[in-house]
Amino acid sequence: MSDPTADLRFPADFVWGVSTSAFQIEGAAQADGKGESVWDRFCRQPGAIADASNGLVACEHYQRWADDLDLIASLGVNAYRFSVSWPRVQPTGQGDWNRAGLAFYDRLVDGMLARGLQPHLTLNHWDLPQALQEQGGWANRATVDRFVDYALAIERRLGDRLASLVTHNEPWVMAELGHHQGIFAPGVKDRATAMQVSHHLLLSHGRALKALRAHGAKAKLGIVLNLAPMHPATPSPADRAKAQLEDGLLARWYLDPLCRGRYPADVWASLGDAAPQVAEGDLAEIQQPLDFLGVNYYSRTVQSADGSWTNQQSGRELTDMGWEIYPEGLTELLLRLQRDYPQLPSLWITENGGAFPDELKDGRVADEARTRYLQQHIAAVHEAMQEGVRVGAYMVWSLLDNFEWAFGYSKRFGIVHVDYATQQRTPKDSARWYQQFLQQQKKA
Repeated sequence: MSDPTADLRFPADFVWGVSTSAFQIEGAAQADGKGESVWDRFCRQPGAIADASNGLVACEHYQRWADDLDLIASLGVNAYRFSVSWPRVQPTGQGDWNRAGLAFYDRLVDGMLARGLQPHLTLNHWDLPQALQEQGGWANRATVDRFVDYALAIERRLGDRLASLVTHNEPWVMAELGHHQGIFAPGVKDRATAMQVSHHLLLSHGRALKALRAHGAKAKLGIVLNLAPMHPATPSPADRAKAQLEDGLLARWYLDPLCRGRYPADVWASLGDAAPQVAEGDLAEIQQPLDFLGVNYYSRTVQSADGSWTNQQSGRELTDMGWEIYPEGLTELLLRLQRDYPQLPSLWITENGGAFPDELKDGRVADEARTRYLQQHIAAVHEAMQEGVRVGAYMVWSLLDNFEWAFGYSKRFGIVHVDYATQQRTPKDSARWYQQFLQQQKKA
């Protein structure tokens, strides 16, 4: 199959990067004064993680960060998106700060700058300090204030060197998977709690942005949402209604307060007693101007009222997660976001990639399916830009094979293979393709 990106040219100032998160790669879970996170605790629950693994070692990035930054730089990207482990820098989520943890991120950010990489920092990629969870976690309104304190402390320490600062990665996942379905940390199964968590995450985002701007933050400020087009399985009114409601829960529930200062009326009505408690002034605080919206895209979602749809029915290739490969959904999503939320100044693709059953053979991982996935989705971004969408960045998920949450180490998303027994890194064919693609962009 020919490469659909072969003749595409992106603007000279377009940001190209790779993404990771702290819990998934750092390891060193009990080193240098780090506190326990909700994921450290969740991994100890029998049956919580598919392969019964944990994040104690992960990819040893805490020790191998310099080599990993060399690897990133060798790809030719100009940006690295990473997250700070809150319990590494503040073990209990309040009170004393951990100097060793803060020093680690100082070294990491300085190391990026030394290699010509823009640092793009995420404050919360799901690893809430367990001590805060024991006080109610994100369901407790007091956590909003603790998060603002944390955001300001990180900005004071690192902000002069950051290109961007994101408050939360995928609040829907923390709320829905962590507090309704209970399949992610902290493992709560209560819909009303989940919706309250979603509100507190949004409120903490808004308050943090307000405080950061008042403090004079120079980095671009935003939030990252996981988004997907919602398609009805059939044209039936029931399937269309189901797709509309699920779009409301995934996308509009977050985008409407962020951009319009209100929750969507149809979703609110559907929640009944599970609707969150919202104090006067909360929605005005949530609606802070965004410098960008981070978009994490993996696939579309097809909805059937009776729940009968399976991705196999699409007839398309599926990833190792069972997700349909649907690149045109990214173009559709970007067009919809700019049309429905014109107040968003720039859209950044902060995660895009696929898990595939990779095999290391003779020092090489021939991951043609992942290479094809990246090519098709980068082409989809370009198509949206040709139609006038303001897209400023594209970041591959992920740099490294890593701890894939409830799936443990059984799913590989990296463009770099990790042998977990030896921690040997091997760039896959997809990494080499990305490197060549970026070289071509620089020549243009």
